[in-house]
Amino acid sequence: MRKKKLILVAFPSLAVVLFIFIIFFSIRLKSPSSTATKSIIILQDTSHLESQFSLLIGILTRPDNYERRHFLRLIYGIQSSPIAKIDVKFVFCKLTKPEQRTYVALEIMRFRDIIILNCTENMNSGKTYAYFSSLPRILPQHYDYVMKADDDVFLRLVPLALSLQPLPRSDMYYGFVIPCPSMNPFVHYMSGMGFILSWDLVQWIAVSDIPANDTFGPEDKLVGKWLDMGKKAMNRFSNKPAMYDYPGTNSRCSHDLIPDTIAVHRLKKWEQWFHVLSFFNVTEELEKSNLYSV
Repeated sequence: MRKKKLILVAFPSLAVVLFIFIIFFSIRLKSPSSTATKSIIILQDTSHLESQFSLLIGILTRPDNYERRHFLRLIYGIQSSPIAKIDVKFVFCKLTKPEQRTYVALEIMRFRDIIILNCTENMNSGKTYAYFSSLPRILPQHYDYVMKADDDVFLRLVPLALSLQPLPRSDMYYGFVIPCPSMNPFVHYMSGMGFILSWDLVQWIAVSDIPANDTFGPEDKLVGKWLDMGKKAMNRFSNKPAMYDYPGTNSRCSHDLIPDTIAVHRLKKWEQWFHVLSFFNVTEELEKSNLYSV
């Protein structure tokens, strides 16, 4: 991790000096990965850039998936992008058990990264619609892009941000197009592993009768259907081969791990996660310390 230097200039008192030191060392520094994707754009030096756009990643999961959420917090807590403000939230429907109300409340108090929707927990009975349609009303601010992602997908935030950087900020639909062999983003829809809508499309979903009257069925297929019926998403982008299923899990949509990866889906087992995290060497920035030996 690159260390920042603090230069002190003749402050009037020692108390002020100490105050500045306390503020400085209380800041948590995150060093973005230097790996860039070649499939869309290569960014040589982004250290001088400010965030150019914002992205909300909503990971749809279930209230009882505590271990998965804590694990994913580690995965995304060590990633950042110098060109995008990226927030990761965990999304599920109403709590139904007393222990959920306690455990989830503790998570919210500690991490503030949970969205609880006004719905009954489900996969293909309106949860994705509830997610998108609720955001304009419940969020304190809007984002340029909103992503829906599964909790069994590994996202690499730097390549993801780089792939979004040159794309339109409106009427935009991005992901991994289905059917798997297709390279045409207009036929038919983006896989539910992780797809992105521009904010104007999220606002449209919130007010249009088209999605409101058609919420039951495969959620990713429905989103594509809504956009087609509404003549929306004239800007569509399928990011293949950078998004794919884990090798061997789906003969149609999977292939070997590649350096330019943005998303790997269908990580159901811990050994699959270990393979992926090892391949991308996610712990390479671990600092040496006398406190541990890894």
